[in-house]
Amino acid sequence: MKDPMQPENWPAWATESVEIAPANPNWDAQAQDEIGQLKRLLEQFNIHQFEHIGSTSIPGLPAKPIIDLMAEVQSWDDMDLIADQLNPLGWNYVPPELDGREYRRFWVRVKDGKRAVHLHLMRPGEERWDRQIRFRDVLRKRPDLVEAYAVLKTKLADENKEDRESYTAAKTQFILQVLDEGV
Repeated sequence: MKDPMQPENWPAWATESVEIAPANPNWDAQAQDEIGQLKRLLEQFNIHQFEHIGSTSIPGLPAKPIIDLMAEVQSWDDMDLIADQLNPLGWNYVPPELDGREYRRFWVRVKDGKRAVHLHLMRPGEERWDRQIRFRDVLRKRPDLVEAYAVLKTKLADENKEDRESYTAAKTQFILQVLDEGV
């Protein structure tokens, strides 16, 4: 019997290559549409605070064309009930043992067989919540950093086209420098 934890058993979207698209001025509107839908679907779980994060939240920045959203959840206990709301709409839960990030619960919305939206659920007080917002807000104020990040992302996407995790890890030093520098 095949082990479902092995990559060869994963859906295509789970291992799709890293593709950077030119900045799209519609990304924020897409994010707001997704947030509106998620607020209605998840209000019964006391999930009200949402943020558009990641590269698609920074005007002028090329990015993987995947909208990253972050929302605050009070407890991990409702993931099965949340799945009942999200699964019919193309959302897929990536359990922590596959995601490798205990600080969040991760959902991927798939459209046309590709990742379209990520939802990062985090509990109140999670340090990474503040870091995500701080990084986004610094870049929104600093066109010079947006330009430098665009160059880095394009280079790293070329070098790590078939390895999303390595692509993400290779950006860490730049992100930490931006967070240290602040504005």
